Amino acid sequence: MARSPSRSHSRSRRHRSRRRARSASTSSSALSSRSRSRSSYRSASPPPRKKSRRKSRTDEDDAKPAPRTRDDVSGDVTPPRRSKDDVADATPPRRPLKQDVKKENPADTKPVRKRTLLVDARASGRTGGVYIPPFKLAQLRQQQEKDLGPSSEEMQRRTWDALRKSLNGLINKVNVANLSNILPELFQENLVRARGLLVRAIMKAQLASPGFTHIYAALVAVINTKMPENGELLVKRVIFRFRRAFKRGDKVVAIALVRFIAHLVNQQVVHELLALEVLTLLLANPTDDSVEVAVNFTKECGQILAELCPEGLRAIFERFRGILHEGEIDKRVQYTIEGLFAIRKGGFADYPAVHEQLDLVESGDQITHEATLEGTIDCEDKLDVFRFDSDYEKNEHMWAKIKQEILGESVSDVDSSSGSDDDGDEDEEDEPEQPVPADNNMAIQDFTEQDLVNLRRTIYLTIMSSITHEECAHKLMKLNIRPGQEKEICSMLIECCSQERTYLRYYGLLSERFCLIKREYQDAFDECFAEQYSLIHRLETNKLRNVAKLFAHLLFTDALPWTVFEYIHLNEEETTSSSRIFIKILCQELSEHLGMKTLKERFLDELMQPTFAGLFPKDNPRNTRFAINFFTSIGLGGLTTYLREYLKNAPKMIMEQAKAAADSSDSDSDSSDSSSSSGSSSDSDSDSSDSSSDSSDSD
Repeated sequence: MARSPSRSHSRSRRHRSRRRARSASTSSSALSSRSRSRSSYRSASPPPRKKSRRKSRTDEDDAKPAPRTRDDVSGDVTPPRRSKDDVADATPPRRPLKQDVKKENPADTKPVRKRTLLVDARASGRTGGVYIPPFKLAQLRQQQEKDLGPSSEEMQRRTWDALRKSLNGLINKVNVANLSNILPELFQENLVRARGLLVRAIMKAQLASPGFTHIYAALVAVINTKMPENGELLVKRVIFRFRRAFKRGDKVVAIALVRFIAHLVNQQVVHELLALEVLTLLLANPTDDSVEVAVNFTKECGQILAELCPEGLRAIFERFRGILHEGEIDKRVQYTIEGLFAIRKGGFADYPAVHEQLDLVESGDQITHEATLEGTIDCEDKLDVFRFDSDYEKNEHMWAKIKQEILGESVSDVDSSSGSDDDGDEDEEDEPEQPVPADNNMAIQDFTEQDLVNLRRTIYLTIMSSITHEECAHKLMKLNIRPGQEKEICSMLIECCSQERTYLRYYGLLSERFCLIKREYQDAFDECFAEQYSLIHRLETNKLRNVAKLFAHLLFTDALPWTVFEYIHLNEEETTSSSRIFIKILCQELSEHLGMKTLKERFLDELMQPTFAGLFPKDNPRNTRFAINFFTSIGLGGLTTYLREYLKNAPKMIMEQAKAAADSSDSDSDSSDSSSSSGSSSDSDSDSSDSSSDSSDSD
């Protein structure tokens, strides 16, 4: 039976009214209980203070149930309201959050005093990390020396450490200017006891700064004249380290060590046969790294080898030529070999064997060690470690005698010079002082190239701050560029153009203006073209594109002669991906501005054919085919029409040349036969005349 909707609505209304009444009763009871609790709290006397504010709950409190109150109006039973302390006790402990954790105030906590040492007493000495003034420390050390004695192990160890630090300091500050002053200070140290320390310090400094190798070699040459054992030990260790670096393939260390060997050969500390052995080892199985190391080594000692053993150097260069012809190494290394041949042709002028300021040893005083790469080498590593010397005082006395022999002459010279100076001062007191004329002819040479750096900075700022190319050219012409510095402007223009995001015609117009002003700027841009093309693989694609467009502008405006194309050899072996991109952009720009017809006429000019022989090769059908495919792929196939005809007729031409060569050889053989027959007939005629004369004589 279905219920009527009126009844259901009436029931829902009743339920709603009951709920409202209950909620009203509960709210009134809650208000009454709150008022009661407040009044009781106000009327109640405060409890006595105890040690702890919070009451600790007992088992009885936990056992008693909480009383409930009954509301008189509604008749509902409500639980009593808990106090804050009860709520705090009832809530379970929660894990403190990171932001709730507060740092403990150090003022509230009592510090726990513990006796701690800042530094280990053994590591810092007897004081245990306490600061001691220098004068007290010196007194303490003197007292320890008196207590221990100079020959004790502790004092020997301290002397060893001081000796090591002194040698490292002297070796690290040596240079060309103070070498003559460092040597006497170096001989003041006990170089017999510190042989290993001295050699290790020199080798460490040389590996850290290979640019000072010639200075260290001169230092070793002087020490070797007085103490050959030290020089021999250094040669052994250098050879041992080089063999280890060569086996490991450590290119950086190998280059530094062969440079040291080369300068030791230049100073005649080691025999020149060692240099030939090193070159033979490096070129036996040529790789890119070994050939590069050999080239650097030959540059350093090539001049002395040309004087002492020219035949051996000639054999080494023949080996270089063979490696170059094989073509199995990288192009970059091949270029270094070609540069080495050019240096040899110039007599190694840029790589002198011994600098004038470092030629400190007379030829008669030189002691040359004969060393080889083969065999076992005793590096005597035990010399680098401290060892207790039972005869310490005796050995120190012997070193004092050796030092007197080495430095005796210099010391006596200093004494005599000081004495003569004193006498001279006494004599000069009576005479009036005369002014010394100033030497105005002394010229100062700046080897730091600071003027060149300032010029480049000025050129760069002028280029970047000018609005038009005419303004920039006018400002640059006012800089008073000296003869020979025209290339700096050209290279700076190319560099600034390559740094732009896109090619700016501003640089092309500016370069064109300089080329038309002076012939020297044309020659400078010609050199820059050759350098940029040879190093084009180092440029990014964007820089490469800007440089190619700049040179294309100079070419189609005839500001730069087209003879620059002789630097380009378009074949598979001599080009890289970067160089092919450069040629592509260059030719496409020329075709866009000149047109295909004019560009083709330029390339077909009979007078310029030797210049374009590398761009359109005819020496080899393979190279010809490569050039045809290249120009066709970049959309300039119309330039290769005559190359296609040449490639098509090449077999016929080769056959004709072979036939002509065969005909010439046949004609040469016929002429030789006729000459031989004429010679035989003349011989027979002479024989017949002789026989007739003999018969007449017999008659």
